[in-house]
Amino acid sequence: MLKVSGLRKAFVTAEGAFQAVRDVSFEVQRGGFYTLLGPSGCGKTTTLRCIAGLEDPDGGSIVIAGETVAEPERGIHVPAFRRSIGMVFQSYAIWPHMDVFSNVAYPLRVERPRPPVDEIETRTMDALRLVGMEAFAKRPATKLSGGQQQRVAFARALVRRPQLLLLDEPLSNLDAKLREQMRFELQELVARTGVTTLYVTHDQAEALAMSDCVAVMSGGEIKQSGAPREVYERPRDALVADFLGTANFMDGEVVVTATGLAVRLAGPAGIVRAERLDRFEPGASVRIAFRPEDAAMRTAPEEGAIEANVERINFQGMVSECHVRAGGALLRTLIHPSVSVARGDRVWLVVDPARCVVFAGDVAVR
Repeated sequence: MLKVSGLRKAFVTAEGAFQAVRDVSFEVQRGGFYTLLGPSGCGKTTTLRCIAGLEDPDGGSIVIAGETVAEPERGIHVPAFRRSIGMVFQSYAIWPHMDVFSNVAYPLRVERPRPPVDEIETRTMDALRLVGMEAFAKRPATKLSGGQQQRVAFARALVRRPQLLLLDEPLSNLDAKLREQMRFELQELVARTGVTTLYVTHDQAEALAMSDCVAVMSGGEIKQSGAPREVYERPRDALVADFLGTANFMDGEVVVTATGLAVRLAGPAGIVRAERLDRFEPGASVRIAFRPEDAAMRTAPEEGAIEANVERINFQGMVSECHVRAGGALLRTLIHPSVSVARGDRVWLVVDPARCVVFAGDVAVR
């Protein structure tokens, strides 16, 4: 449904030209939910705006449903209103002088050729029913809550029955509880309509929970893409590991032990085991990474465990996040609130070798 190849986009600033997007390429299959994830300034929104037709790319090509809508080298630029897309902005862009029905119907009323009045009525009410807002059709836009405004924005994006739905951080303006609720509703909406969706966010939880495929962006490039579980559990480099969720990093040296290769950690932290160490020579300097949920805490020494001291415990309801210091590194692990540890206690962390990613420098060895 969507194919982006070698996309490039630069902006000229007072400091000179800035390359916002660098040779970005990806595909989204029909009915898929693809997420561009990354921090502010990584190029994800610029990529989305090029696909929407709101920015002219400097190079590469964009194909939607088999039609090339942008290819500067061939002078192709299909204007936004002629692309089969619907878009929801971060601000929702709801017009305050219109009621809910008029907001949703607007794309059809300005479409050329314009659909008949009765078709506009039917399609607008169908779109409102999809988002559960049909009872609010005549309500002024100024009388809507944040969640209701978002639903109206979704209905307006879907009323043209687009082949591609573009979402630019649509949940970021909601409070935490409503954001979780709307995340579920958006998943249900996309599943019911079957519309192909490209989602842009900086929120890792949203990306992991909602997507078929996640692409982590940094510096205008896609650093890694794949199924959420794959990218989370097997990050390609330290940047991806650090941004997608929370990761613990420790430096060490590959050593030979009686049971095979292991990593001797810097300082007195101990020796840990990890998979895929046979790709290193003994004595090689490496960096290991593991998630807080993959480090089990022990209150007594254990072979292959990381010795640490508790510095802080943050109660978070169902779990507590424990910050420990090991060999100069500050690590995090998750424990059940019933586990009795206190600041200053000596503990040992046991990490599953299969869950420990090994980096040569900042790049994972596979």
